[in-house]
Amino acid sequence: MNTKPTIQVDAAVPGHPIAVVAERTGLSRDVLRVWERRYGAVEPGRTAGGQRLYSDEDVNRFRLLAEATRHGRSIRHVAGMSTTELATLVATDAAERPVRESARHAESLEATVEVALRHVRSLDGTGLDRVLRRTLARHGLPAFTEDLVPHLMHRIGDAWATKEITVAHEHLASAAVLAVLFEAIRSLPEPPAARKLLVATPAGEYHAVGAALAATVAALDGWVIVYLGTDVPSSDIVSAASAAEASAVLLSAVHTDLPEQLVRRLRALRAELPASVPIVIGGAAAHTVAGQLADAGLVVCDNFAAMRDALAPHRMAT
Repeated sequence: MNTKPTIQVDAAVPGHPIAVVAERTGLSRDVLRVWERRYGAVEPGRTAGGQRLYSDEDVNRFRLLAEATRHGRSIRHVAGMSTTELATLVATDAAERPVRESARHAESLEATVEVALRHVRSLDGTGLDRVLRRTLARHGLPAFTEDLVPHLMHRIGDAWATKEITVAHEHLASAAVLAVLFEAIRSLPEPPAARKLLVATPAGEYHAVGAALAATVAALDGWVIVYLGTDVPSSDIVSAASAAEASAVLLSAVHTDLPEQLVRRLRALRAELPASVPIVIGGAAAHTVAGQLADAGLVVCDNFAAMRDALAPHRMAT
């Protein structure tokens, strides 16, 4: 049932001219007039001189109608609803909007990964670079770092495991991703009073992308990154951390055939670094020996959120 109010304006009833309604709702005067005349959205009162005056209820209805159309509803279908029905509809649409946006984002991500994989399979580094940079510009560095690149590298790893691609394809993809990530890190402004974070992979670990992703996430959080690269001996990590005056060390260990050796090296690293310098580590290989590493005093993280939490207390200089 339509419960649109009809306002009889007199000295005791407050009213708003159309300019005020346009300002409060974000709708143009032309749209307000069309919605009123063609669709009967509201029935405003009038002054003795014939000027339209809109009530607070009219303004609220226009706001709800505007929100409903922004959610994809047709004004033709919602103009006849009661204010209560409109409010319920808008609330439902707003609640479901994050789900719809997440689904669209996932579809867009998957489509982009498929295009990127085609360039990888054809060893088209230029085309891959173009896709990566376009995606970065469209979605921003956080989404690029935490969504696109991990998904792409997982798909590449799966394709390598099934022999659909070779090491050459994986190296081409990694080189393209690393180039974009390091350029992005360099473009970030250095925040005041920021501390240095040393990033590397331990000796025997040659996968660079995981460390570069972690470095990018940390740089977005305000760290100054000292990136050493892959396969860095523990003694060199210790000396570099001292020379750079790093406040924390961030490591990535994705693959190892000798988990006991990884634990031994990381225990030695923890023993050589000052206790005031935390060691945070992520990656599949680290997770397989997470308990032993934690017992040795390292912080093992299985996602970027946990990494941020572990590093946050050490980020800003005092």
